[in-house]
Amino acid sequence: MAVKRDYYEVLGVSRDASPEELKKAYRRLAMQYHPDRNPNDKQAEERFKEVGEAYAVLGDAQKRQRYDAFGHAGDGMPDLGGFSFESAFDLFDMFFGGGRRRARTGPQRGSDLRMNVEITFKEAVFGATRTIEVPRAETCPDCSGSGAAPGTSPEQCPQCGGSGQVRRSVNSVFGQVVNVTACPRCRGEGRIVSDPCPRCRGHGRVESRKTLEVQIPAGVDEDVQVRVAGEGEAGPRGGPPGDLYLAFRIQPHPTLVRRGQDLIYELPVSVPQAVLGDRITVPTVDSEAQVDVPAGTQDGRVLKLNGMGVPHIRSGRRGDQLCVVRVVIPAHLTGEHRKLYEQLGSRDGRPADVRKGFFDHLRDALRG
Repeated sequence: MAVKRDYYEVLGVSRDASPEELKKAYRRLAMQYHPDRNPNDKQAEERFKEVGEAYAVLGDAQKRQRYDAFGHAGDGMPDLGGFSFESAFDLFDMFFGGGRRRARTGPQRGSDLRMNVEITFKEAVFGATRTIEVPRAETCPDCSGSGAAPGTSPEQCPQCGGSGQVRRSVNSVFGQVVNVTACPRCRGEGRIVSDPCPRCRGHGRVESRKTLEVQIPAGVDEDVQVRVAGEGEAGPRGGPPGDLYLAFRIQPHPTLVRRGQDLIYELPVSVPQAVLGDRITVPTVDSEAQVDVPAGTQDGRVLKLNGMGVPHIRSGRRGDQLCVVRVVIPAHLTGEHRKLYEQLGSRDGRPADVRKGFFDHLRDALRG
């Protein structure tokens, strides 16, 4: 049998620690080792129980006095005994006001559901109405969620009297310790269904699929979730339904890339267009627009189409479309074209004048 650690050592406090210091230590350690924060971690569960047991003794003035006098129940004295995980949870709930281990006798809210919806790039920008099918648990129509066969009702559990809990008292050198656990007969429900509903087999809910028409807001992105209130799973024992949360997978656009509320388009420009200037038709998210390329435009320059980006999901204000110039250098020249280029300038082995680069132009465009 493992030897229990000193309770002061468990909480990491000195033997003359004040009640406030004990509370502070318990709060920190209980939160650190709580099973909800450490799923499937047996060691954390044991530490959570150990911390709760230590504070149950040291946090009580009389029990602390006896512990200081006699130590652990090892010198012919009865063990503290029976401090279970349920006791640790009950202490945690009492300390933090959570109440998570209370009986489940009343209606409970249904679980939330999450779904991924694939939408087009244009739908993400301008919004849309979509019809989706949601698999979920719904209240059984035959028993109205009671789980009992039509014409019958659930009965109060005779073992726990409807509380869903059973209590066991253990006397020890530190006083009486009360353990509260879920009733084994009704499994914490507080009631028993003797004649279960044939349709839901006593569960009170049935699996179903519901068709919903949902609104996708304009400007939605893949890091945004849309809440559809009351469209989650039905609550147990007639409780209210949970909510449905929609996440989105957005299909890429063939030529546009989204950056926040702005759209980026790489605009291919020929050498003559860059040198002499031109008006070029470019694609936008919903149609086309014309952009003026000034004479002498350098590669990487950003030309802005104001208000032609993505609307903000809350304010509705649209971003811009940023057209990034890509000067296309011909890879193959005809003899005539080669002569023309040779007439425009000579090759003297010196570097050309350096103009602003892509990031300089992009920074200027974003600054307005």
